[in-house]
Amino acid sequence: MSAAGTGLRVAIVGGGMIGAFHCRAARLAGAQVVGVFGRDPGATRALAAKWSVDQAYETLDQALAAGLDVVHVCTPNASHAGYARAALEAGSNVVCEKPLGVAPAEAAGLAELARQAGLVATVPYVYRYHPLVREIRARRLAGQFGPWHLLHGSYLQDWLLSPAVSNWRVDPALGGASRAFADIGSHWCDLVEWVSGERIASLVADVAIALPERAGGGGQTFTAEATAAGTGAASPVPDAVPVTTEDAATMLFRTAGGVPGALTVSQVSAGRKNRLWFELDGADGSAVFDQENPETVWLGGLAECRLLVREPGVGAAETRRLTTTPGGHVQGWGACLEAFVADTYAAVRGSAPEGLPTFDDGARSVALVQAVLDSAQARAWVTVP
Repeated sequence: MSAAGTGLRVAIVGGGMIGAFHCRAARLAGAQVVGVFGRDPGATRALAAKWSVDQAYETLDQALAAGLDVVHVCTPNASHAGYARAALEAGSNVVCEKPLGVAPAEAAGLAELARQAGLVATVPYVYRYHPLVREIRARRLAGQFGPWHLLHGSYLQDWLLSPAVSNWRVDPALGGASRAFADIGSHWCDLVEWVSGERIASLVADVAIALPERAGGGGQTFTAEATAAGTGAASPVPDAVPVTTEDAATMLFRTAGGVPGALTVSQVSAGRKNRLWFELDGADGSAVFDQENPETVWLGGLAECRLLVREPGVGAAETRRLTTTPGGHVQGWGACLEAFVADTYAAVRGSAPEGLPTFDDGARSVALVQAVLDSAQARAWVTVP
C-alpha cells in the first residue's frame, strides 16, 4: 500500500481503449500506476511499455500481491465480477467498469462484499460528472421544477450500424445477454434516477435485433478502423455469425413515486454518435440535457424558456467544483471520467464526495437490465427489485 504522502498505488486490469483512459485519469489524479495485467503476457508487456508502466503482471495473483491501493477493472463484461471479487478479497479498493456483473446475484454479492470489507468500490457512471448535470440536480433539490410529471429520453449511437462491424460486446459469452441496454441504456437510467431523485419501480420493455448477422471476430470500440468498415456496409460481410444480443430497446416505466417515463436505446441510429438525451418535465419547469452538447442545458417554463451555459464560478457548488475549463472550452466525457477517478481516490483517502457511484449503484443497474430482459421475454410489465 502507498506510504503517507505518496500517491496511491494503482494497477489497471485490461488493456483496451477504456483501460488507457483509466490509466491517464489515474495519473492526473496523482496516483502511481505501478502495473497492468492482461490475458496475453506479450501484449501486456507491449502495453506496459506504451503506457510507461513498470510492471507487466503475468497473473492476477502477481498483481494483487503488489500491495495495491486501487485496482481498475477494464475488461470484457463477463470477467468483471471475478476480477472485482479477487481484488476486494485481497484488500484493494476497486474501480470496476459497468456492468458490475452479468447477473443480479453476482453484482449484489460484490456490493455486499465491498460493504463488509469497508473498501471503496465504484462504477464509472461518469455522466453524473458533467457540471450542468449537477446543476439540474441542484435545482431539483432546491424545488425549482416542482413535482415531476414525466421523465423521458433516449441514448442513441451508430457505431454498430453496419453488419461489417462487430465487437466483443456482441458475443453474449463476453458481453452478457443484453448489449445495447446494458451498455448504454444502463447509463441513462442511472443518470436520470440520480438527477430526478425518482427510482424506476416497474417497466415494460421490448428489444430488437436489427442485424441478424455480423462479421465474426472481435474488434475495438469506436476506432477509425470500425468507422471505415462501417462505410462499406454494402460489401459482403466476412465470416458472418448470428447475432443474439439486441441492437435497440424501448421501455416504458413507472417510478416508485408514480411518475411515468419512456426510454429509447439504439446502437444502430445513423448519425447519432453518443447522444444521451433526457428531458425531465415538472409542474413548475422542465430541464433538457444532451450529452453531445454538454455545455448548455435547456430550461423550460410556461412563460419563457432559457439556455443555461456552463461558465466558471456560476451555478451550484457542485457545478462550480466540476467546472475546470473556461466557458466555451468544451468539457466532455474524458473530463467526467477524470473527475470520477479523482473522487474515487478522495473517498479512498477518507472523503465523501457527492454523487460518487458505488457498487450499490452498479448492482442496481444490473437488476434493471435483467428486468428489461425479463419483460421483453414475457411481453409484460415487471417489477424492478
